[in-house]
Amino acid sequence: MRRRVTATLAASVALACAGAACGGGDGTASTSGAKIAGPGSGTGRTLTVWYMDGDLSDAAVKAIDAEFTKATGAAVKVQIQEWDGINTKIATALAQNDPPDVIEIGNTDVPLFAAAGGLTDISAVRNTMAQGQTWLPGLVGPATVGGRLYAAPLFAAERAVVYNKKIWAKAGVTAPPATFAEFTADLDKIKAADPSPDFSPFYMPGQYWFGGVQFLWDAGGELATKNGDKWAGALESPQAQRGLASWKQFQNTYSTPASRNLFNLTPDYNAIFAQEKTSAILNTSVNSILKIKPSLKGQLGTFPLPGARAGTTQPVFLGGSDLAVAAKSPNQALALAYLKTATGTAVQTQAIAGIDGWTPVSSQLIDQTAGSRPELFKAFSFAAKRSVATPASPGWATIESDKSLQAFFGDISTGKTSIPEAAKSFDQHLNQALNASQ
Repeated sequence: MRRRVTATLAASVALACAGAACGGGDGTASTSGAKIAGPGSGTGRTLTVWYMDGDLSDAAVKAIDAEFTKATGAAVKVQIQEWDGINTKIATALAQNDPPDVIEIGNTDVPLFAAAGGLTDISAVRNTMAQGQTWLPGLVGPATVGGRLYAAPLFAAERAVVYNKKIWAKAGVTAPPATFAEFTADLDKIKAADPSPDFSPFYMPGQYWFGGVQFLWDAGGELATKNGDKWAGALESPQAQRGLASWKQFQNTYSTPASRNLFNLTPDYNAIFAQEKTSAILNTSVNSILKIKPSLKGQLGTFPLPGARAGTTQPVFLGGSDLAVAAKSPNQALALAYLKTATGTAVQTQAIAGIDGWTPVSSQLIDQTAGSRPELFKAFSFAAKRSVATPASPGWATIESDKSLQAFFGDISTGKTSIPEAAKSFDQHLNQALNASQ
């Protein structure tokens, strides 16, 4: 998930595609006939690629493009897109007869455009692209709709605990915990050392659903399940109920009462951490904190949030981006070659992880790059190895855009609604939203 969308976009793409064949102009098709361009086949041709502003550095993009040109002979025209209104712009572009060939799309947004017929089905070349790698479920899960793959992973962004070593040391805690029991015991010590009403041993705002779902999944619960073509909300299951209860207890115990109906960006939890109003947060990076207060660099530590079972970490919601091929692109084979280049070992290790510090797209590449990553970033990559995908339904866009998931966890944290009542109501919302396109 990289942005917010609305379900009406699917209809706009579908209507615009009506009456026009979605396929390639270089001898390929958008389904099982897809093939990847070979060496030299792109000489004299140019591929248009859309990247989002701020995701990849210029150096990383140039590295991908150079590797692609070396492999195919084709040139690359990169167009950087702004976030504001991007999904409407993507929907419009996919409906045109001259769309960009390759588009960066947030991983959980892929189902919206795939279901509308705007993206090429790349299932037939998945194994060739993966090149023996096991792609992270949190990236390819949402990109797999109806058993067919519509995008290849580009990079992952996951959450790990970021903590202030100085505050922890003052409370007598000098090493990160190995188990959840050790974790809560450490937080109890920190809470005792600073009982100030505006201090959170662990700042976890109640509407911060990215953290809440980790407790849900760790207990064996799911947001929704699919039976045939129908989705069903699963928050009323015993496992989900246990996970939600564990989430509420943790949030209410270690985060301030004032945080129970807040999201992580209002106020910005990076600023709260920088002001030392908390000893730890669950974050995707340390960079936002250091931008606010660079002097904290030597005081920061990171570790994956431990799971309830000894020796495990909590499953994480995996954000990040995928690369998709426009179904109407006239350069299907070259576009697929670009995806293969971007997911390849050389680009992932040297550019995605090496230059930009993102987590690469497979468990093997995570292990391969672990030794070279800065110590502060290793915990994020390790956490990514246990990721869970959100429901691969176009309707998931509604769940993210209407902020109902934030309200769901906020209502539980504040006690406004009991866990069983909140789960029953939200399951009904999931049933409606996830099946809206059926």
